[in-house]
Amino acid sequence: MRVDGNSAYDKKDETKRKWTFRYTMVTVIIVLLVMGAAIIAFQTNPWWTAKDDENRIDMTREPDNYYRDEGGLDVIQPVPTVDSQDTPTPAKEPKKQEKSGKDFAFPVKGGKVILDYSGNELVYSKTLDQYVVHNGVDIEAPADSQVLAVKEGTVTKVYNDDKLGITIELTHGDGYVTRYSNLSTDKMVEEGDVVKTGEVISGVGSTALFESLDSPHLHFEVWQKGAPIDPAKYIDL
Repeated sequence: MRVDGNSAYDKKDETKRKWTFRYTMVTVIIVLLVMGAAIIAFQTNPWWTAKDDENRIDMTREPDNYYRDEGGLDVIQPVPTVDSQDTPTPAKEPKKQEKSGKDFAFPVKGGKVILDYSGNELVYSKTLDQYVVHNGVDIEAPADSQVLAVKEGTVTKVYNDDKLGITIELTHGDGYVTRYSNLSTDKMVEEGDVVKTGEVISGVGSTALFESLDSPHLHFEVWQKGAPIDPAKYIDL
C-alpha cells in the first residue's frame, strides 16, 4: 500500500498551524491582561504624577490674583517672585517688659505737670528752700478738680500724711501701688473700696505741708514692691 507523501505533509502543516494559533491567542490574552492592569494602575495613581499630588492646583477655582478691570476684561496679575537671598531676616521680637507702660489713665482732668519725678537727683523746693528728692510728679489743676483712679484697684489706705497732706493709696496687684496726695477731701472713698479706672476718688487740694507754697496740684506717685518708680513710664504726661 502506498502512502501519499503530500497527504503526510498536509497533516504536519495543519498541526503546526493549530499550535501557532494557540500561542498567538495566549500571547494576545497576556498582552490584554497586562494593558488592563496598567490602565487600572494609571487611573488609581499615575506614577509620574504621584509626587505632584500635594502641589496640584484646583483649576476650577479662580486664582487669588484674578480680577476684572473697568472694561470688563479678565486680568491675571503676575505673581512676583522673591529670591531667597532677598528675603529679609525676621526681626527678633523685643523682650516683654514687666509692664507695657502707658497703660494708666491720666489722674487729673485738665491738669498739667509742673514738676517731674527726680529719682536720685535733687530738685529745689521753694517751700522748704532746699534741694530734696521728689518721688512723684506734681500735676497742677484748679482746686477741687477731679482726681481719678489711674487703674482699677482696691483702696488700701486713706490718711493725712504729715508732709504730703490728705493721701489715698490704691493697690493694683503685681506689687503696684499708686499714691494720690495733696488732696482736698478723704470722704469720697474708704479703705476696702474697689474702684475702676477713671473713677473719681477725691479732688485737687493744698493740704501738703511740704508743698504749701505751690499752686493747687496733685502729688502723684507710683510704687512697686516698696520702691518708687517714675510715673512717666506708665502715664502719658
